[in-house]
Amino acid sequence: MTTQPPALLIAGHGTRDETGAEAFRDFVQELGRRHPELPVAGGFIELSPPPLGEAVTELVERGVRRFAAVPLMLVSAGHAKGDIPAALAREKERHPGVTYTYGRPLGPHPALLRVLERRLDDALAGTAREDVTVLLVGRGSTDPDANAEVCKAARLLWEGRGYSGVETAFVSLAAPDVPSGLDRVARLGARRVVVLPYFLFTGILPERVRRQTEEWAAAHPEVEVRSADVIGPEPELLDLVMERYAEAVAGDLRMNCDSCVYRIALPGFEEKVGQPQQPHFHPDDDGHDHGHGHGHHHGGHTHSHAH
Repeated sequence: MTTQPPALLIAGHGTRDETGAEAFRDFVQELGRRHPELPVAGGFIELSPPPLGEAVTELVERGVRRFAAVPLMLVSAGHAKGDIPAALAREKERHPGVTYTYGRPLGPHPALLRVLERRLDDALAGTAREDVTVLLVGRGSTDPDANAEVCKAARLLWEGRGYSGVETAFVSLAAPDVPSGLDRVARLGARRVVVLPYFLFTGILPERVRRQTEEWAAAHPEVEVRSADVIGPEPELLDLVMERYAEAVAGDLRMNCDSCVYRIALPGFEEKVGQPQQPHFHPDDDGHDHGHGHGHHHGGHTHSHAH
């Protein structure tokens, strides 16, 4: 008898927007269709049906004893760090004998950066990238770490792709908001801006981003402003969820190796992949300890420079 692989439970944020909730439910169904060997179910933390608990019950009724939960979220904020683990712990009490592992959020992964790049290309419609400043707009959180993740995604999107710049803004709970973000890029000299929502699916917040962008553009005719689309249920997103599932099942929850230039071919840095790591001097560091007491010696390293 073959052992059944752990089921896949997708945990969504939830939205008051019916189209957005429907997009999530369709996405979960599509995952199930692509992976008939796996029981797949999905539910929300808040705001829309089905609740996460109902999805767990559905799996248990299908005979599932083990599952891996993947948060369908771009950044690790309060929901991914607290609410989902709490909900899963509650489900474990409600269904004795059920075990689970918990995966990590999706971004910023090279596959998603590729989709964001496509969304920008669609919005640019042939405009040269070097003339364009991108404003990446995240959900926004009271968690500084979550907001920092959006900044990280923006920086990774900027690297090696030739945009004039990539700046960040947030649609709720964190500064700068969308109008302030647009003010800022205009002050930095941007004359062509694409506002790129850092969201998986449509919903109240991405729609708010689009509306606020249009209002700002109407008041600033001297700046050309375009709106890009959300990420959407792209093949890359479906594959990435399965990658997070596989990590969770294997217990392989790594650090930020997704965006490590020595593991992943990032645009403009392809030659670094697989390079052996050698100690090196920093240009601003002459290799001597100036007695600042930080104990950071570059002492016994040897360097051979071919001249």
